[in-house]
Amino acid sequence: MMFPYPEHYRVAAPPIITGAMVVWSLISRLVFGDASSLSLYPLLALFPLVVLLHIILIWDARSMGRLDQSFYALVHCSLAFVVWTFCIMHVNGSGFS
Repeated sequence: MMFPYPEHYRVAAPPIITGAMVVWSLISRLVFGDASSLSLYPLLALFPLVVLLHIILIWDARSMGRLDQSFYALVHCSLAFVVWTFCIMHVNGSGFS
C-alpha cells in the first residue's frame, strides 16, 4: 500500500531534515559533549542533503511548477543555512575558542 499523499512527503522532506538537524544538535551535545566529531560530521552532511533534495524537487516538479519550487528552495535553503550554522556552533560549544 502506498502513502496516501506521497507528493506532500517529498515536498516536506527538506524542512523535516532541517528540523532533524536541530534535534540532532541538541541531543548530541548532551550525549557527546562539546566539539565531538561524532556529532559534527552528520551535521556537515545534512545541509548538502537538503540542497540536493531541493535540486531534485526542482528537476522533477510534480505538485508545483519549477519557478515555485525554485522560490521554495531559495527561501528554505537560506533559512536552513542559518539553522545549520547555529547547529554547528551549538555542537562545537567552546571548541571554536
